Amino acid sequence: MAAATNPLTYNDYVTQVATLAVVNTTTSSGVVVGVDTEFNNLIPQMLNYAELRIQRDIDLLPSQTSANYLLNVGSNILQVPVDDFVTIQTVSVVSGTAQLPLLPATKEFLQNVYNDSSSTGQPKYFAMFGGDQASGGNTWNNLVFGPYANNAYSIAITGTQRLPSLYKFGDTANASTATTFISANLPDLLIQASMIYISQFQRNFGPAANDPNMGPTFELQYQNLLKSAFVEEARKKFAASAWSSMSPPMAATPTR
Repeated sequence: MAAATNPLTYNDYVTQVATLAVVNTTTSSGVVVGVDTEFNNLIPQMLNYAELRIQRDIDLLPSQTSANYLLNVGSNILQVPVDDFVTIQTVSVVSGTAQLPLLPATKEFLQNVYNDSSSTGQPKYFAMFGGDQASGGNTWNNLVFGPYANNAYSIAITGTQRLPSLYKFGDTANASTATTFISANLPDLLIQASMIYISQFQRNFGPAANDPNMGPTFELQYQNLLKSAFVEEARKKFAASAWSSMSPPMAATPTR
């Protein structure tokens, strides 16, 4: 069974947004493009606005991922590539076939309690310690551990990552067939969020615009759609009503 009734391909997406924005389109090498150069130039940032907003508003289950790293003996700092995770959720020490979860703490706690590199042991706590200064924080995220490692430890980290953008099909032969998770499962949110952005292209936000209600109207529809999408994502993670996977009941709500 399909994940959504009408999933959006890249060509579908451009066609629908262009229709709502009253922009004509044409097809070039199998890819739908607008006849307006400025409209075409806005498509990458329009998708950025829509897809990033959806991912920030909803903790999408498919965005969760995991990776393993090595914490060297005698060290209390682990560098994680900034592109590996948007948010880190759990950190564990891998011991044989078991994963031993570490407790999140503040760096001030670790600096006060585990400030002696000669006192080592199996790490029990971790804290986020910022990025590397050399690249302005664009390369690494640093995690600090306590105590200092008495052995080399495999560290398992889970967290969220950015989902692929629909724009990756914008210049490929898959423009008319391929979809992403958001375009297949949340096409309504994707279109509404895109129209909020494209309203700026049409200057429809101010009192002097042709339709000053255009931007706020799309924003209202986005917020309405977001409510149901947010509940659905909570259900996927057994974080809905009463920590279940059920929809919120209309008549009675179990205690949490």
